Amino acid sequence: MNDILLEIQDLKKYFPLKKGFFGGPQGKVLAVDGISFTIPRGRAFGLVGESGSGKTTVARTILRLVEPSEGRILWQGKDICRFSEGEMKEIRRNMQMIFQDPHSSLNPRKTVFQSVAEPLVIHEGLGGRKLRRQVEELLAIVGLKREYMFRYPHELSGGQKQRVGISRALSLHPRLLIMDEPTSALDVSVQAQMLNFLESLQERMGLTYLYISHNLAVIRYACDRVGVMYLGKIMEAGNAEEVFAGPRHPYTKALVSAVPLPQAEQPGKMILLEGDIPSATHIPSGCRFHTRCPERIGPLCDETVPPTRFYPDGSQVTCHLYG
Repeated sequence: MNDILLEIQDLKKYFPLKKGFFGGPQGKVLAVDGISFTIPRGRAFGLVGESGSGKTTVARTILRLVEPSEGRILWQGKDICRFSEGEMKEIRRNMQMIFQDPHSSLNPRKTVFQSVAEPLVIHEGLGGRKLRRQVEELLAIVGLKREYMFRYPHELSGGQKQRVGISRALSLHPRLLIMDEPTSALDVSVQAQMLNFLESLQERMGLTYLYISHNLAVIRYACDRVGVMYLGKIMEAGNAEEVFAGPRHPYTKALVSAVPLPQAEQPGKMILLEGDIPSATHIPSGCRFHTRCPERIGPLCDETVPPTRFYPDGSQVTCHLYG
């Protein structure tokens, strides 16, 4: 039996730019530029990187909220890029997304009951007592009592709103949860509680997770494997604990050095990256990280695209230092 739930093969997503006033040639935004990874059933995979690296676009493309430009998205071995909208409706029952801002993801005019019940009404046709009982059970799973059902979003804390979002995502019994910065809008004191809750929920319900975050500490704690993204590419990937304890790619080293990670080997000092991440409309030649890389090898990095080296343990790094 194939243990791989989701497999991404050379996924690309390009957004065309609008024509100029005189109808000049169009450019394109290379949001995701050929990435591959797999997520086994019941495991957690994390995508980490700075804002603008393409992480959220990956999530939206997997759900086909935006259509991929190239590549394959294999769900239990089937390429869903070829599925019709009707077939995708069934697939989306098994793939649910939890958004970054729990407040904006909830309709302020709807009660908790209405928000959680909506997928059950649309997809299951539930109503009456059966619908109410199902909503009560979903709220109980995320630790919310029955009296929260008829409260509005403004009457809830950030952690409670996120739990409502999770209960709504669980309403159709999905197998994969895609979580876009699930703790970034929460107080620090609540973040650890939410991560522990998500971990226990995964074990109890056999869920598979795709985490998307710029917070390395969250990814290290929550994920089995990690992919480090930069300008639409995965620069390094592997076992999360090993990547953070011994990063290979200069970009990963810089990210790790900037965040205190318990039990990880920290560099002697913080590695400061100069400048901001370049625009995805003007990808640098050669290695796309060379404009900020503290370990740049002259013209080689400037002009030549680095190869990806794969290791026996399943890790990988795309860098001339290892090519």
